[in-house]
Amino acid sequence: MRKRRSWDGSEAAALLEQSVLADEDLVATAIDIDPALERSICRKLDWRLLPALSIMYLFNSLDKSNLGNAKTDGIDVDLGFTGNQYNLLLSIFYVPYVLFALPLTLVGKRYGVTRVLPALMLGFGSMSLASSACQTWASLMVVRWFLGMFESAFFPLVIYYLTTFYRRGELARRLAVFYAASNVASAFSGLLSFGVFQIQNSRLAGWRWLFIIEGICTVFAAIGAAFLLPRDVSCARFLTAEERSLAFIRIQSDSSAIVNEPLNIREALKVFRHPITWGWLVLEVCLGVPLQSVSLFLPQIVERLGYSTVKTNLYTVAPNATGAVALLILAFASDRYRLRSLFIAIGFALPVIGFLTYLFIADVAAHVHEAYLACFLMTAGTAAPSVLLSTWFSNNIPSEGQRAALTGVGVPLANLMGIVSSNVFREQDKPQYVLALTVTAIFGAVGAIVSTVMGMWMRLDNIRREKRQNSWVRGQVATMALSEGPAHPGFRWFL
Repeated sequence: MRKRRSWDGSEAAALLEQSVLADEDLVATAIDIDPALERSICRKLDWRLLPALSIMYLFNSLDKSNLGNAKTDGIDVDLGFTGNQYNLLLSIFYVPYVLFALPLTLVGKRYGVTRVLPALMLGFGSMSLASSACQTWASLMVVRWFLGMFESAFFPLVIYYLTTFYRRGELARRLAVFYAASNVASAFSGLLSFGVFQIQNSRLAGWRWLFIIEGICTVFAAIGAAFLLPRDVSCARFLTAEERSLAFIRIQSDSSAIVNEPLNIREALKVFRHPITWGWLVLEVCLGVPLQSVSLFLPQIVERLGYSTVKTNLYTVAPNATGAVALLILAFASDRYRLRSLFIAIGFALPVIGFLTYLFIADVAAHVHEAYLACFLMTAGTAAPSVLLSTWFSNNIPSEGQRAALTGVGVPLANLMGIVSSNVFREQDKPQYVLALTVTAIFGAVGAIVSTVMGMWMRLDNIRREKRQNSWVRGQVATMALSEGPAHPGFRWFL
């Protein structure tokens, strides 16, 4: 049986002063904090962190996608694009996005997320401003390269940053709320572009004003973030001294083995030695194809239903909104039951059903309602595995350095799968897209199977460990006791 002790603020402060957290007896002890006080801490963290990070993500998404909006206002004509030069501009972004994600994420861990994250944001905001000054395709290619570099570590660093403020069972729903900012960005991007392109009697083209306005807003947001975001829970001045002490205890007991662990690159890269890590990376690959297929090609899929151009864009709104709602439902349920693998598998399975349903409808015109329902299934699960998978491996890696390293590889890997989606949705396959729907469904099905198998294996391994130790803790072990990873007999998987 585990011992249980309840801590108030004064006791927590004393513990911090005396460094009693290193004591093995405390490691084996479940720490109960006054629920009302803990809710107060979480509310204050939510109101300070989530709005600020969501606004940052909003500008991150705008600066990443504004090239498409600029094309509708004639950037390709003004800069003299020829052949597939526009597609090359889209593709070059992903090269530095993948290459620099890991090193910049580790830089963020080494020098502090609240320093590096605003610096990266200042960088991609500046690149948006620089885009407005480009006069040739070549100069825009250079800008897009640096844009991909500055944006590469943004999402991985945000994920890592939130793990240093919330317990493992609180993380998924916070990431889901943050991720929902991308949906807002999609709507806001079109609205902002429409307004900017109405500017008349200007010596600058509308697309140049778009880059200028979004770039300036991003730069100012970066400066604000540098002053607004706390370095860690012990420096959160919006919390009382008592709340800071308890917030530290929370993370030490149920998130990180060592809070504010110094970065050791060699130790951080050891995370890639364990086979389970490669299972998570396989899931990132399987996730990337359905996610990018829906993100990039949902309008083309809906177009087959026979609607006009205006209605086609309008009819993508409801499925996308459903996807956001499904993301929040699955994330909140996953936190509620402290279970990741099952809800990740559900998130993979829903799009598979949707893609296969759409694929096997031979006469879409005669079954419009069924085909449109399939579009809802496609979007209902594509976003959820992205959030839950990042949460899952973060929950199982108590080392902050290793957590940052895996996040820096896994998240860009999923985005890289946009290359697969772009090449299977071929123009010659319109409007059935048999190849694309089949390939996307296969990736999703493999993801559902792998996540289910990994979850079952973790459950069985936990049972074996508990039998050997005669310690039935149901996987709820303080993260300080998990510092040595799966090699230690006391380690338990977060399912």
